[in-house]
Amino acid sequence: MPTRDPNENGWKSSAPNWIKRMGDQGDFSREFILDIPMLKRVELARPSNALDVGCGEGRFCRLLSGMGVSTTGLDPIATMIDAACKRDAKGDYHIGFAEDLPFKNASFDLVVSYLSLIDIDDPAVAIAEMARVLRPNGRMLIANLSSFATSSMPLGKRICRDTGDEIRPLGAYLEIQKMWLQWGGLRIQNWHRPLSFYMQCFLEQDLALTFFDEPLPSGGPEKLVKAYHSMPYQMMMEWHKPAG
Repeated sequence: MPTRDPNENGWKSSAPNWIKRMGDQGDFSREFILDIPMLKRVELARPSNALDVGCGEGRFCRLLSGMGVSTTGLDPIATMIDAACKRDAKGDYHIGFAEDLPFKNASFDLVVSYLSLIDIDDPAVAIAEMARVLRPNGRMLIANLSSFATSSMPLGKRICRDTGDEIRPLGAYLEIQKMWLQWGGLRIQNWHRPLSFYMQCFLEQDLALTFFDEPLPSGGPEKLVKAYHSMPYQMMMEWHKPAG
């Protein structure tokens, strides 16, 4: 069972400011980098239902529902789930941890982790859980911060995705590290892990990589676009669960 207390990683206190920041469009990363390619992969997969693990205030769940996908959202922060329910009264939202999903085996055609792996204390267990609830021939769609970017986050300072400022390397890419980040009224903990760590977690579940990208911005403020081109910090992966 997960032991993580969401009160201790900053998300409970930061949730109200996060909800205000996201709105319906999301921030720069979501609106101009990830939403379009993520939704394109969903369109190609044509799932009947989906689970969004770490759904936050439910913004991406609403986008999936708007595509006709029956969507379930899960997040450990009650404030986030309350906001999701208020904005989507017909939605299906649950409070819970990624490491202990309250769903039966093979329940979903699509499982989404949209910038949530960096918040999860035990991603190996979480990925195993996501694979468990995924149906054979189902897809797991992942958006995550680039490991090169998370190894370069200046502790306690605003980072380039929000300011366009220069970033400084931690100098320990291969070391798994937990760090505090503060920007835009938020103060939360994220994890840095090398890309190989994540890849091994998926491969251990006998999943097959079917898509990988570091998507480019489709628009947005010039300063942020320029900063992103100098250090792209988002990546996408899609994994297939073979039949049988």
